[in-house]
Amino acid sequence: MSITQTLAGFSASIRLAALPPPVVERARFLLLDLVGNIVRARHDAESTPAFLAATRALGLAAGSTGVFGDASRYTPAGAAFLNGALAHSLDFDDTHAAASLHPGAPVIPAALAAGEMAGASGAEVLAAIIAGYEVTCRVALALPAGEHYNRGFHPTATCGAFGAASAAARVFNLSPDAIASALGIALSQSAGSLQFLANGAWTKRFQVGWAAMNGLAAATMAREGVKGAAEAIEGKHGFLNAYAPAPKPERAVKDLGEKFELMQTAVKPYPSCRYGHAGIDAALALRAELQLRPEEIEAVTYGISNAGMLLVGLPPEKKKNPENVVDGQFSGPFVISCALATGAMGWDSYRKLHDPVIRALLPKVRCEHDAEIEAEFPRNMSGRISLSVRGERFVKKVVVPKGEPGNFLSKAELRAKFAGLTDAVLGAERAARLADAVLAIDRAPDVASLVRLASPQLSARLAGD
Repeated sequence: MSITQTLAGFSASIRLAALPPPVVERARFLLLDLVGNIVRARHDAESTPAFLAATRALGLAAGSTGVFGDASRYTPAGAAFLNGALAHSLDFDDTHAAASLHPGAPVIPAALAAGEMAGASGAEVLAAIIAGYEVTCRVALALPAGEHYNRGFHPTATCGAFGAASAAARVFNLSPDAIASALGIALSQSAGSLQFLANGAWTKRFQVGWAAMNGLAAATMAREGVKGAAEAIEGKHGFLNAYAPAPKPERAVKDLGEKFELMQTAVKPYPSCRYGHAGIDAALALRAELQLRPEEIEAVTYGISNAGMLLVGLPPEKKKNPENVVDGQFSGPFVISCALATGAMGWDSYRKLHDPVIRALLPKVRCEHDAEIEAEFPRNMSGRISLSVRGERFVKKVVVPKGEPGNFLSKAELRAKFAGLTDAVLGAERAARLADAVLAIDRAPDVASLVRLASPQLSARLAGD
């Protein structure tokens, strides 16, 4: 059986009752985390008004499918796009280190939109989400993702389209052959570029939402009988051979159904590129241990992997002068300066982009390749902070950043993150009820009621309103 057919067969056959309980529990946690991101991004991400306006202009706003944090209703395609783009707008969504991507943002919105289209139960949608995570991560591992990155692709969008298609197709209860056809249709839509790094473009968010919509469209077309390309993943002109120079196709199906890549997915404690998180952890620890004042800091070096340097360290002159939120999210110097200066790195930290204390620290922070940290990659997104202060040098190495599978957030920590994102939009009581409902999705007769719980208070001011 081909790799595409194997992934399609796995997606078609997955059943929640047959899955290991830890996998089901982790999927609920990841869903909770993504919903919190969507609600807050709908409220105040700076790109949201433009996305909403474009969605309306394209005729995607007149429907009955929900967007978290929004009282309006959209077409299924419009809801998949907006939920996906919003999920990725804060850069606070989940990550998979070895696959170098964010699996939840393209997969979950496609599954939820399909669930509303089909009137599917929460258990069916959650099973589909798990299938989508596996397909997204495994396709990325087979590239492998590092080679794909070096070509300028954004794996969350390119690989996410396949996971989104698998998830939506599973919700529609399609056959293995039909899901393989959906993957062939997704192949024609797989796109996403890292060129957003040049100017902090919102295309980073857009292309992830578009991948969610593409996956939903691919599954819908397959459901209606559209024939997709065969061998979409491994074929001569398929995804792996076209998008990377030396793919390893066998990785896509190794231990499929036995080892779940979803369990290797991390949750972010900070709303920035994951490659900066080890540095934030180390900076916060050193700040507390030494009771640092910003003006005492003489120099900071952040040692990271080559992949990390590409995203948060280079070019150094740009990383030391972030001009907008996206710049800040991908600036090692900025996130480390925030942690050292304020003792925190949260969504509201981006209001301090031009804070004089942080601006004074930025030139003192240097990112460099660290061979010892490189040896940990891609297993871990590790980092090392070397800090010169009071005439002494202090070093803190973080191998497993907070939120990684080996250092995962507790249920209480996940709910605290969710509350921090949603209370301001929904009110604390409604946000807590939404969290309860999300964590009990496998017992819900349908998913539409869950989305309705995420409508904001009348007094909340939403972006684009």
